[in-house]
Amino acid sequence: MPPDLRWFPAAEEPRTTAYRKLLPPLVAHIRESVALWRDAEYRGASPTSRALLNWWFKTDHLAEQLDGSLTQFRYYFAQREAVETVIWLYDVRNVRDKFDLLRFDASGAVSANMFDESWPRFVVKMATGAGKTKVLSLLVAWSYFHRLYEPESALARNFLMIAPNIIVLDRLRTDFDGLRIFFNDPVLPDNGHAGRNWAKISRSRCTSRTTCASCGQRATCS
Repeated sequence: MPPDLRWFPAAEEPRTTAYRKLLPPLVAHIRESVALWRDAEYRGASPTSRALLNWWFKTDHLAEQLDGSLTQFRYYFAQREAVETVIWLYDVRNVRDKFDLLRFDASGAVSANMFDESWPRFVVKMATGAGKTKVLSLLVAWSYFHRLYEPESALARNFLMIAPNIIVLDRLRTDFDGLRIFFNDPVLPDNGHAGRNWAKISRSRCTSRTTCASCGQRATCS
């Protein structure tokens, strides 16, 4: 979906003059750049990232329904854009800290002293029901395989998921216990796709952990 057709928090009249100022500070520049990058077939991404993006978003997938029938599976555009954005920032623009991120500020109202931490933090803001869990599963897989296959990758192969309450924790466990989401959704490419071994994640090696931030309850898949 072209950025100039997207919703923004105002009437249509100021779209041409105030579009970037009315969106969250970093969104406008990044959204436009990611759209161009998508149209350019993910040019500049690492081989691992490009292979995963093409599998997730440019390969036809079928999903089995409860009655045994098969229907086409496709990630929503919002999910796709969220994943593409994080990968573009890290892999193409080499964003490693808050100073790198602030280069994309279109508001002029954000400064580095507003953020205490020095480590990189990528925040994806999505509406309720937009599929944040699916985005999370794709980014976990991307980080895992990027670290596995890309020389000098600083990404992680172990992950801690923090939920705000027990309700969300239980929902996460429904998808992540036993790594269900990685096998129920087309997260893992067919082995041999793009000449890589994608069977490195297996249920027998599950070490995912989720923690509730409000009460500290912890669930570990083993």
